[in-house]
Amino acid sequence: MDFVQAIILAIVEGLTEFLPISSTAHMKFANPIIGVKSTPFSDMFEIVIQLAAILAVVVVYYRKFFDISRINFYLKLIIAVIPAIIFGALLKKHIDNALGNLHFIAYVMIGGGIIFLFVDRLFRNPKINDEAHISKTTAFKIGCFQVLSILLPGVSRSAVTILGGMSQRLTRKAAAEFSFFLAVPTMMAASAKSYWDLHKIHPEALTNDNYTILAISSLLAFIVSIFVIRYFIDFLKKYGFKVWGYYRIVVGVFMLILLWRGIV
Repeated sequence: MDFVQAIILAIVEGLTEFLPISSTAHMKFANPIIGVKSTPFSDMFEIVIQLAAILAVVVVYYRKFFDISRINFYLKLIIAVIPAIIFGALLKKHIDNALGNLHFIAYVMIGGGIIFLFVDRLFRNPKINDEAHISKTTAFKIGCFQVLSILLPGVSRSAVTILGGMSQRLTRKAAAEFSFFLAVPTMMAASAKSYWDLHKIHPEALTNDNYTILAISSLLAFIVSIFVIRYFIDFLKKYGFKVWGYYRIVVGVFMLILLWRGIV
């Protein structure tokens, strides 16, 4: 992976991480298009820049993350992230195989898009409009939805956790915000595990050049994500999920065409 390829992936990550369109799917398909081959470093890179993008949440919502009086806020995040940590550890082999199957990811993109066309009709009369009113039980249930993003790469972590929140009577705004909050401990755990594995198994991949590429790309993904977060909440409140459903279907079909024609 060279510097230009890393910058492209960082922009893709920053633009897609918080949208219900799967940043993983976009990066996995961007890789062969721009000539990035799967290596231990590139696999770790994809996870760590997701964390960099997600840390934008800490900046945008800094009052919540740095108010130590909000013990319940931290507890709810810890409770909600437990299912993903457990299943992530138990199903690592399945996850690795699924991440390498571009056909599978494309089909998941399309399937998720079809569901999104009808989602706005399913969840009516929400009652919870603020994280403070989310119970620990509800937080755990939303965390269980997050497991779907582990089992089905391409489904979008943000999408399933937002829908999980809406199924628990959260408004679109509250569900999206809690999805953002939950992403922080989730990706911290995933990034720490990925970096540790690389350091332990392939320490030769951690060169000064690769550290530089990772640092600059992470900063770029972080900056782009700040703008996307501010935009997405208002867009979701106004337009719902249908537009993202059409987008996912179009992109999924385009991915399959590229695969069938042997372009990727």
